[in-house]
Amino acid sequence: MYLLLLAIIYLAFISLGLPDSLLGAAWPTIYPAFDVPLSYMGVVSMIISGGTIVSSLMTEKLIKKFSVRVITTASAFLTAAALLGFSASDGFIKLCLWGIPYGLGAGAIDAALNNYVALHYNSKHMSWLHCFWGVGTIISPYIMSYALTHTTWNNGYKTVSIIQFIIAAVLLLTFPIWKINGNKQTENTETMVLGIKGALKIRGVPTLLTAFMAYCGAEATAMFWASSYLEGVHGVSKDRAAAFGSLFFIGITAGRFISGFISDKFGDNRMIRTGTIIALFGTLLIALPYESSAIAGFIVIGLGCAPVYPCIIHSTPSNFGAENSQGIIGIQMASAYVGSTFVPPLFGIVANYISIKLMPLYMIIFFLLLFIMHSKTQRLCRK
Repeated sequence: MYLLLLAIIYLAFISLGLPDSLLGAAWPTIYPAFDVPLSYMGVVSMIISGGTIVSSLMTEKLIKKFSVRVITTASAFLTAAALLGFSASDGFIKLCLWGIPYGLGAGAIDAALNNYVALHYNSKHMSWLHCFWGVGTIISPYIMSYALTHTTWNNGYKTVSIIQFIIAAVLLLTFPIWKINGNKQTENTETMVLGIKGALKIRGVPTLLTAFMAYCGAEATAMFWASSYLEGVHGVSKDRAAAFGSLFFIGITAGRFISGFISDKFGDNRMIRTGTIIALFGTLLIALPYESSAIAGFIVIGLGCAPVYPCIIHSTPSNFGAENSQGIIGIQMASAYVGSTFVPPLFGIVANYISIKLMPLYMIIFFLLLFIMHSKTQRLCRK
């Protein structure tokens, strides 16, 4: 049952990754159709991320009242319904409204499952768990590319919604397995609620939150703006740009698969530092004036980003104590979504009013902030 439950969690993370790459792949087609500026993708992503921030901060209390299985399954159904709403949208306002339930569903499942795996599985499983998130993000741009080539972007969202409903149904049908493992699943629920104030008083938490925010800001910028960058800077067609938008996700998924074999040996902190340096190198590649180097650069950025998120999460119980991990991880998720909420839209303004060619420089700033804040966190935790 231990491994079967792990397989179900992997499936849940596929459902979490499926919608994440859709908006960036479809946006070059959506914004002229809805007659809105290029930068308005940032508004939709901000609304989605705002929902995830709210639900992430609520997850600690929700887990104590319900269970991980209930939150996971309900969140999967909620995001599936939101994606179906996206597919039926015929205007920008409707996209924004459907972004609310999608964000609420994504944040809860993210915080709950990340803490569970951090507590009960070793680092390799955390890397492979997020690898399955990457599987979802790789599938979606190709679905959208096919839809753009043969029909409309709406059908791309509808197809992903159907897949999401199927995964949610599987989670519902496997409720008995979650129940059998209920004691392990909820062994962390008897502790007191830590809360935001309690977490921020712990040495190293504020700097780690800053590092996580910077990382997720850079990651989301690559995620949302890769297709638009390739189209705007290198003249790639819309359908090819939508497919090439998956290059970052291919890199991050392959990187997390590889990380699973070496993370236990090298340790979480070394993996984070190495990944950040690789991501910086990839960012330099996309700054070169060649389409081929930009394509390679997005893959390299993905490879560098691969170990950062899972290793930060997995190191939380050892850095701050298992009794504090759910509260801190929930706040980490909120901090992460603050980065993904505000950093990509801010770049949208830069791209709209200055130039989309500034994307590499913009990302370098946040990767450097990640490196500095994570190093400071480790010094504080050692003290």
